[in-house]
Amino acid sequence: MRLEIVSAADFLVHLLRLQAGQLSERQLEMFKSSLTEVLRHRYRDHWFPDRPNRGSGYRCIRINGKMDPVIAQAGANVGLLPTVLHSLFPSELTMWIDPSEVSYRIGENGSICVLYERTEPENPEEMSSQLHHPQQPHHPHQPQHHHQSQQHQQAPILPPPLQQQQLQQQPSPQQQQQQFESCKDSLLLEHPQFSEQIAAYVSS
Repeated sequence: MRLEIVSAADFLVHLLRLQAGQLSERQLEMFKSSLTEVLRHRYRDHWFPDRPNRGSGYRCIRINGKMDPVIAQAGANVGLLPTVLHSLFPSELTMWIDPSEVSYRIGENGSICVLYERTEPENPEEMSSQLHHPQQPHHPHQPQHHHQSQQHQQAPILPPPLQQQQLQQQPSPQQQQQQFESCKDSLLLEHPQFSEQIAAYVSS
């Protein structure tokens, strides 16, 4: 879980950093630390490496007309107003933070881009250190994608089934290049003045 959360936090801070001069490096580092802690606490009892799709809606981060409450909380912890953060992030951003994979989409019709993908099983020691409380039993007849918290006011946004299947398949080199271009284009639509930095980040 640590690597998935760090990957998500790094990317969100990168988006803020593109807005040059709006936030200081100290503010960015404080926000990243706060966001990492908020996500770790939120996901602690909702992380299922053996069933990564379970709870995906609960873990989803969503920014559209309203600021995602999880990001807002992380910002408030370090003195950043939700309205300020909302103005700095892309107007439409969805991020899925699931066991072994972190992906995002900019825009309602943008490509789903993979930020992080684990190819090996999660370390059992890491799992035991993350999950301090027994997991609630899972009933097969209950939908896996719609586990919601009452504190999370926005409805979860899930990848369309076809796109989700495509993410689970191993892409060819040509498909990887096409995905890279689509992801880069999505970011460029929001931040055209930072083309070189965006290309470097997406290809890393």
